[in-house]
Amino acid sequence: MYLVGIAGGSGSGKTTFAHKIAEIVHRELERDEISILSMDSYYLPSEPKSHLTETGKPNFDHPSAFDWELLRFHLESLKKGDSIAVPIYNFAKSARENNQTKKIGPSSIVLFEGIFSLFLKEIRDILDIKVFLHVDADIRFTRRLHRDVNERGRSLESVIAQYYETVRPMYQKYLDPQRQYADFIVGEENDNAAKILSARLKEILLSMHENKMENDKEQTLH
Repeated sequence: MYLVGIAGGSGSGKTTFAHKIAEIVHRELERDEISILSMDSYYLPSEPKSHLTETGKPNFDHPSAFDWELLRFHLESLKKGDSIAVPIYNFAKSARENNQTKKIGPSSIVLFEGIFSLFLKEIRDILDIKVFLHVDADIRFTRRLHRDVNERGRSLESVIAQYYETVRPMYQKYLDPQRQYADFIVGEENDNAAKILSARLKEILLSMHENKMENDKEQTLH
């Protein structure tokens, strides 16, 4: 299994970029062999009190907000060709849905997107391609504002307050430094980058199929 990590700040377009790639490959090969795994699914059921903000609110942009043990286990399982049961996180409630999961895999390629997808060395070591989306702060903030108000049921005031209290400082401290680990960096206009990466993934998929056909042929002969 081929694993691609896509990192970037909140509102940088990671999910959109991943879906662009998957759609291009699916359209050109007419096969659905790419899965998308979002790090957002791995927020902890309850946030650790050690990283509450000064006003006593959870800091969802700190590395400790995530269930790293489960995430590592799932990525390693996908890498081995197994399927996983991904938690479903409810952003309106800021909690996981009880006893609800989504099956992902086995897949030939997995696009793993999230704010900290390049943060841990153990995870970087199993990624085949590492991408970082570098988008100006004002664009990221505007996108986040629209998303959180329209899709996650949050007020304008709460989104602005959260941005200045946690999102902005955590980006500067933890997220932006991940750029140094990326194989390539993508800007706001990412259509060309999506085409280039999808072309590479298409080559990989075709090679996988050729190898499988050769192996099947050899087993048949024996």
